[in-house]
Amino acid sequence: MDWVLLSLICAFFTASADALCKKSLLESNEYLIAWVRIGFAAPFLLLLLPFIEIPKLNIHFYLTMLLLFPLEIIALILYMKAIKISPLSITLPFLALSPIFMIFTSNLILGERLGKYGVAGIVLTAAGAYLLNVRTTRKGIWEPFKAILRERGSRYMIMVAFIYSITSNLGKMAVLHSSPLFFAATYLPILSAIFFPVLVWKNHGKMRQIVSHITLFSPIGFAIALATITHFLAVNRAEVAYVISVKRMSLLFGIIYGAFWFRETNIGERLIGSTVMIAGVIIITLF
Repeated sequence: MDWVLLSLICAFFTASADALCKKSLLESNEYLIAWVRIGFAAPFLLLLLPFIEIPKLNIHFYLTMLLLFPLEIIALILYMKAIKISPLSITLPFLALSPIFMIFTSNLILGERLGKYGVAGIVLTAAGAYLLNVRTTRKGIWEPFKAILRERGSRYMIMVAFIYSITSNLGKMAVLHSSPLFFAATYLPILSAIFFPVLVWKNHGKMRQIVSHITLFSPIGFAIALATITHFLAVNRAEVAYVISVKRMSLLFGIIYGAFWFRETNIGERLIGSTVMIAGVIIITLF
């Protein structure tokens, strides 16, 4: 069960990076912070290379990487847009939908089939999303879903969850054709290099903030580096959908950050929804 501990560590550092990114978004645009998230993680990850064995890579690895890069960049931009315009406590929980999507994508891409308890836990995790806006049921049973559609950040994060249901499986495929630590050490550095021209274009060549905000950006990179390493170590030990479900404990940490750091409201009902999601995680973990 060491993959559970790795996934929980990943969840904590992911939520910490999210909170730091939201703070940074008060002064910076989403394209800059999307790049910071991976660009500042790159130096920490590259430090692994001298200490790991370089695997023999094949065509499957390179093709998987080509599929991953555009999807990851789109997801990163949408992710930053979501947490910039909407509270953490209402956007991050929708990442819990990615395991639902993975019921189908894991089977399609990797041929992984989940047991009945695994599927039940994943469905329960997703049911918590409905409860995030439970107070709106006084206007009708479908109102929580309508509230989701009205919140642009929530819509963006649902799109991110779907993309992640694909990239998580592709990421495991890349790990299977290389190694967990090699992929962790090289993926984000390469991705940050590919994304950098997009950043320069969107920022109109104004890159001064990268240096002037280095004390804020560096902890983001460190947190993402640790989250990346623990993530790929975990997916090498268990089914991707299970790892992602446990990793979604980050939503609880995110809600706590939202409440105490950003003074977000309606935390009670969002904790109820999150508790249901966590119940789904427990079912997945124990059974």
